[in-house]
Amino acid sequence: MTASVRLITFDLDDTLWDVKPALVAADAAQWRYLTARFPKEPLRELADQQAGTLRAEILAEKPILAHYISQFREAFIYRLLLRSGQSKTTAAEAASEAFAAFYAERHKVALFEDAATALSTISQDYLLGALTNGNADVRKTPISSYFSYAWRAEEFGISKPDILLFHRVFEQAGVAANEVIHVGDCHNNDVAGAVAAGAKAVWFNPDGGTSDIA
Repeated sequence: MTASVRLITFDLDDTLWDVKPALVAADAAQWRYLTARFPKEPLRELADQQAGTLRAEILAEKPILAHYISQFREAFIYRLLLRSGQSKTTAAEAASEAFAAFYAERHKVALFEDAATALSTISQDYLLGALTNGNADVRKTPISSYFSYAWRAEEFGISKPDILLFHRVFEQAGVAANEVIHVGDCHNNDVAGAVAAGAKAVWFNPDGGTSDIA
């Protein structure tokens, strides 16, 4: 007997909205803050020059930050400021405030056409959850009211397509895997991950293409 669907989970970035404009605006807000705070420091140039080195240092010291992208960004800014000669106290404070500037813009998203209408209709019959590897929090967006759950991979320290992440969120929602449909744009992370975890999947693929498992 086929189980009834109780929960539909959605990826966010490039599934419900185009992520690029939001990320560009958020990054610009971060750099506006840093430039205003440290007008004499060539921080952008320093970041371009040492990005690879800084990332490697952070992950060598704390590999788990690969799954905590918000903490990783703040740690990157912190180390960048130390490189520029700032004190640890100043660097920590400025990194926190720069990330806050980034994060405020991160949620000013432009939904894909009809996304809100579709969510409004679906939410009348099913529980909806957001499940993203990104750091966007659906509760900070205009579509928050449609969602009963908001899950970000960085809250768990594991990322899609790891089936453990899917199982953890299904458990929190009180549903079995075969009672879930997951919708997302990434075939590996969203479709293959959900199916491997025992759920059904819908591949959001505006560019076309087919899947043998969705």
